[in-house]
Amino acid sequence: MASLHPYPGLMPGSTQTTASVNRWVFWPAAVIVVAFAAFAMVLPDAAEAAFSAVQSSIVKNFNWYYVLIAAFFVVFCLFLGFSRYGDIKLGKDDDEPEFSVGSWLSLLFAAGMGIGLVFYGVSEPLSHFANPRPGVTGTENELAQQAISQTYLHWGIHAWSIYVVIGLALAYAIHRRNRPVSIRWTLEPLLGRRVRGGWGNAVDVVALVGTLFGVATSLGLGVLQISAGLESAGLLDSSTMINVIIIVVITGFVLFSVLSGVGRGMKWLSNINLMLAALLVIFILIVGPTQFLLRDFVQSLGNYVQNFVGMSFAVNAYTGEAGEAWQASWTTFYWGWWISWAPFVGIFIARISRGRTVRQFVIGVILVPTLITFLWFSVLGGTALYMQLSGQADLIGADKTVDVEGALFAMLGNLPGGAVLTIGAILLIAVFFITSADSGSLVMSMIASGGQVEPRRWVRVFFACVTSLLAIALLLSGGLEALKTAAIIIALPFSVVMLLICWSTIIAFSRERRAYDKARRAAFVEHIGDFYGLEVDEPDEREPESGWRSLFRRRGSRSAAPMETSTEILVASTAEAAPGEEITEEQLPKASTTPE
Repeated sequence: MASLHPYPGLMPGSTQTTASVNRWVFWPAAVIVVAFAAFAMVLPDAAEAAFSAVQSSIVKNFNWYYVLIAAFFVVFCLFLGFSRYGDIKLGKDDDEPEFSVGSWLSLLFAAGMGIGLVFYGVSEPLSHFANPRPGVTGTENELAQQAISQTYLHWGIHAWSIYVVIGLALAYAIHRRNRPVSIRWTLEPLLGRRVRGGWGNAVDVVALVGTLFGVATSLGLGVLQISAGLESAGLLDSSTMINVIIIVVITGFVLFSVLSGVGRGMKWLSNINLMLAALLVIFILIVGPTQFLLRDFVQSLGNYVQNFVGMSFAVNAYTGEAGEAWQASWTTFYWGWWISWAPFVGIFIARISRGRTVRQFVIGVILVPTLITFLWFSVLGGTALYMQLSGQADLIGADKTVDVEGALFAMLGNLPGGAVLTIGAILLIAVFFITSADSGSLVMSMIASGGQVEPRRWVRVFFACVTSLLAIALLLSGGLEALKTAAIIIALPFSVVMLLICWSTIIAFSRERRAYDKARRAAFVEHIGDFYGLEVDEPDEREPESGWRSLFRRRGSRSAAPMETSTEILVASTAEAAPGEEITEEQLPKASTTPE
């Protein structure tokens, strides 16, 4: 996910001469994030107490909201994919898909395959097994099964549906309507020309801050696990200072990439990283309990489908403070994390989906990465659970605690070639860190610059440094819990933006369908006229007739009004600006809250 160039909205080779940043987006976002980081670094104890209080308040008052909105996004995406809107193309009518099916699906997986999967691949199933959701009981085998299914819930359809909401709306805007790569344009059907003013700036500020916190959370998780891996390998003792040094060193690699413009090298590094991840899974599947892992994958998939609705709406209403604490650490955190990551991943999957239909987009983005992610957790988490149940290894403490950062390395240490696997896993996480930070700085720079094809290097350097600074600040003010709190907090305002994007998407697709219906009706009437050798008018284009004269009036006695072809109607209704042209005020539709 290191290279997103060339970007839609401008023809290859075109340049922009606008300002390097949109000051009404860049500066508000920069002030918010820098002020937050300064507060966390200067007063870490006060910041930790404040984060804890805010997290407790949000989970207590909005836990139901996070669960409900995540479920709504699933229903919304499935509705779009399997409704009459499903055949709308994300591009011009004659556009072919930019990537083959295989390449497209592999890129989709690359978009979501990141530090989080490595960090939680072993620790989350073990944590759910040792400390299940309050109210969940059963034998050890039943709890192990439920642990995998609960992990599936957090990393499955809900996560990718959240990404689809942003990605689909943005893909339609940039490929079908030739708009710049900026979140504000997803709301154009709803806000009209106001997306160019204060409302659009506010949307981009929220999206930019959300992306900053989302990427910083991932980088913080990666640093914690790298530090634990180095300690497991006997190279260094984990400490806060070591974590800060790791962030600084890896940020240096990111800055080298940004300043030297080694885009091909980053793309190569990203591809190598995906191959390393695939090799890790295949190796564990072969040397581990192969048959158990395959059976676990199939059975857990069935259990996930069977209990999907119940788990999706579980909010621990009857489990008191224990339920609230569990919800904050897991489900609410994940829904917040995915929402904060949505602009980042959404821009990427929108970029690579030119020429796909809405139905192909929804099915491809939700189904394929979800199944691959499930296989990942079944192999890594299933191996850890097998070791724990069989007594091959003790990966859970006597007090039922799980070393979240070090669980992966503890599991790898009990496999053949454990030392080599540990070093390989550390490299895997480090490269994920570099590619995520590099791609994140690029996406954030695009949002801050209003969708520029090639943002200025100083802007990318700024966001790379600020993201690392934010990750350091969060680690100093509470570690893992602070990272989780940041994701939960920032998702609250951006979730409102996502609801508006859903509304805007329905408006856009409704207009699109009316254009299609009009074009098909025109083509049908034209065909009937050609078949019978007559000039036939559409019913709504004829002059009203009444009385006995209408019975004897010859259809050919007056010339039919000229009709637009289906292509002309669709082009007129969907593409006001050609690629590379500046969008003028007259080309923007007026604000509307209902389909025209």
